[in-house]
Amino acid sequence: MPRRVAILGTRGYPSYYGGFETLVRTLAPYLADTGWDVSVYSRPGAIELQDPARDHRIESITTRGLDSQSLSTLSFGATSALSAIRRRPDVALVMNVANGFWLPFLRAARIPTVVNVDGIEWEREKWGANAKRAFRVGAQLTASHATSLIFDSAGIADRWTTGFGRDGTTIAYGGTVPGELDVPPGLQSGAYALLVSRFVPENTVEEFLDAAAIIAREHDVVLVGSSGYGGELDARAERLAAENSRVHWLGHVHDDQHLFALWRHAGAYFHGHSVGGTNPALVQAMACGAPTVARDTVFNREVLGDHAIFVQPDVSAIAAAVTTLLRSRTVQRDLAAAAEARARRCYSWDSVCEQYDVLLRQHVARSDRWGRKDISGASSVSISAPGRFDANLPTASGQ
Repeated sequence: MPRRVAILGTRGYPSYYGGFETLVRTLAPYLADTGWDVSVYSRPGAIELQDPARDHRIESITTRGLDSQSLSTLSFGATSALSAIRRRPDVALVMNVANGFWLPFLRAARIPTVVNVDGIEWEREKWGANAKRAFRVGAQLTASHATSLIFDSAGIADRWTTGFGRDGTTIAYGGTVPGELDVPPGLQSGAYALLVSRFVPENTVEEFLDAAAIIAREHDVVLVGSSGYGGELDARAERLAAENSRVHWLGHVHDDQHLFALWRHAGAYFHGHSVGGTNPALVQAMACGAPTVARDTVFNREVLGDHAIFVQPDVSAIAAAVTTLLRSRTVQRDLAAAAEARARRCYSWDSVCEQYDVLLRQHVARSDRWGRKDISGASSVSISAPGRFDANLPTASGQ
């Protein structure tokens, strides 16, 4: 009989909203290929059931919640957890520490939980004080009640080891190396700057929009993304595009091939994310060979190595670095080739999915051995580098 895994905490399958959704679009079919019965919890209206890329072996389960910036994750997480408790999968893969509030109930139902903790949500500028406190409490509950943790970078693993006394397994995100792609209409290969980002302050969007006005004196600038809820950054991008014909605001791009082509032919991709570990958009940009100017953080340096230009979150510094890169095709080619090679070497989707598969199977086997009599002791998998897995499951006490 196939083992059953439930995936909670994303917008659903298939969804194109963010990094978790990209992971699930790749992981869910992989798990089905290896014999899993896969269910993914979804939000109403977040998925397209007629999507031609949909794998019909994957069950989508829609639950209700409050679709607001501050309450959506908590409310949809609650209804998904209640449904999972009724359906009793063999293991639950949970995304985001905000769902830590519901882990005690899954634990009481003796369902092993593997939690991808994502970034340091309680430090994100977009959240108010109450939301930050909620994420912090969710993280503490995750540390205490999750059966196992997944970190997407060594930097995130260090924060959890020192801050919560929990270790886990490090599994990064993967990137798809595309084939030949046509230059996006209206643009010239190697001659435009590109931003791909959710419009939130910690992604250095405000500074890049200011820099874009300077860059656009000589070069095209393409903006991909939005806040998802409207707001000042969206309004600024709209005004900038209306006032300058060199600035193109595309909003959220659902078509992967279009997005890959934008990265592939960019002369300079700016990556301003500052809070979090391995960023899925950055890994995919590398796989597409995008020459990158990145905000100087420990997380971005971990992913990029020496294959980028690093800057501080300063308008003048961003504008100067991007403009200089756009003027040098030789530097563009060198950075692009090195980034793509690093993506192939360190961030393969096959390796990422295999590690998830092995980890999930380990917890099902552990639950079978114990007959689900007690999964209350928080356990973890020793930290491993991308592409490696250590199947030892020592007991660790959560904080």
